[in-house]
Amino acid sequence: MSAPLVSVVMVNLNGIGFLKDCLQSIYGQSYSDFEVILVDNGSTDGSVSFVKENFPAVNILENGGNLGFAKANNQGIKISKGKYIALLNNDTVVDKDWLKNLVKAAESSPDKVGMWAGKILSLKNPKIIDSVGGLMISGDGIAKGRGRLEEDRGQYDREEEVFIPSACAALYRKELLNEVGLFDEDFFAYCEDTDLGMRARLAGWKTISVPRAIVYHYYSGTTGKYTSAKAYFVERNHIWLAIKNFPSSRILLLPLYTSWRYLMQAYGIVSKRGAGSRFVENLSGKRLFFILIKSLLGTIKGIPLMLKKRKDIQKDRKVSNEEIRSWFKRYGLTMKEIVLKD
Repeated sequence: MSAPLVSVVMVNLNGIGFLKDCLQSIYGQSYSDFEVILVDNGSTDGSVSFVKENFPAVNILENGGNLGFAKANNQGIKISKGKYIALLNNDTVVDKDWLKNLVKAAESSPDKVGMWAGKILSLKNPKIIDSVGGLMISGDGIAKGRGRLEEDRGQYDREEEVFIPSACAALYRKELLNEVGLFDEDFFAYCEDTDLGMRARLAGWKTISVPRAIVYHYYSGTTGKYTSAKAYFVERNHIWLAIKNFPSSRILLLPLYTSWRYLMQAYGIVSKRGAGSRFVENLSGKRLFFILIKSLLGTIKGIPLMLKKRKDIQKDRKVSNEEIRSWFKRYGLTMKEIVLKD
């Protein structure tokens, strides 16, 4: 039986500093049945010319500007030919057996497993975990990598069911994407992988952790860790995600969860702990306040559209509220874990 084709889809925006190492590691795979699709979001740093000259096998789609992470990935997925879609950030380097181990797990998984999440380690310090087995989720819809910033001692090295993968490095069954749809392009960037994963879970699909599929990641190498754009999109999109996917009872609790997170972030800023304090270091408190107001206005503007999308998602839902509650128990994050860790 022939090996299944995997389509590796990568979005690039001025990532020329990462592309050589990333693409070399892909083309050095022990698994040979794959294609690479690079979607460029209007780079001005010579990225496209570099790839054309040095990696002519790459199928390149060129956008005239930054259309967002969600839409660019969708463009790549739509022209892909593989049975499986492997999404990969451009600021990564993959182990030589990355694809082999993902495909091995996928081919041996039951039919309703349609997502696989590998082990993502820090490119700067490979002893530190970025995530193993994808994402965990908070009560207000913000996700973070499983085991993030822990020292890798093999504590997550078991192939098991997990919540949802991180689009930094994920494998999806094409059949799943055909059923539940692609990334929500209204999100532009951030939380789009959580949204897609939750839609798939609501439709009855599951995720498996594949810790032998190893990726080294330069965290937020392309977008930046603590930017105004990231703050805006995360604060808007996590609420849109919840409106689309959460049970009604959890949506009613959103103001409570988010208010508690803001209080925790205020404490983090004062005590100089966690992501909130890092944002203030880069943006100033006043600037961050105006970004939050802008994100709130953007959130409100998009609610009617998200409610329309919710109707379609909930109509096709195949899991009970009880099962959804179990996700938050098994894969949930406390506000302390979200706020006071980078």
